[in-house]
Amino acid sequence: MAEPVTVSPEVFLAMGREVLAKQPFSVLIGAELVALSPGHCELHVPITEAVQQQHGFVHGGVLSYAADNALTYAGGTALRVPVVTSEFKINYLRPAIGERLIARAEAVHTGKTQAVCRCDVFVLKDGVEKLCAVAQGTIAALPAASA
Repeated sequence: MAEPVTVSPEVFLAMGREVLAKQPFSVLIGAELVALSPGHCELHVPITEAVQQQHGFVHGGVLSYAADNALTYAGGTALRVPVVTSEFKINYLRPAIGERLIARAEAVHTGKTQAVCRCDVFVLKDGVEKLCAVAQGTIAALPAASA
């Protein structure tokens, strides 16, 4: 197996942002990749009326999106191959009310074909972060394309 190519942190983040820009839903909700390094990710989502449910909280599906994408970035960068989420679970801890979601994920174990990752999702309100959800997932390498 070939050794992974080493790139600067800025190039690594730029590559991650290119991937995010190709995801129509991510673009629709204004998601932003803020930090990316092997096995680690920080993804932000601005809280607008469009991502809220009827009580004014961020919709659970958007919290799940933030966790899922951050988990996948953390796992993909740890495995260094194209990946998909194999499974994940999320625990909602408190309603997300504020200006921004912040999803921070890390790979906690990386094997040859999968990585187990965890993610904390915070809501930022008036400069204070509050934990609103925690998630864990398995990120799987995509099979090599058949010839």
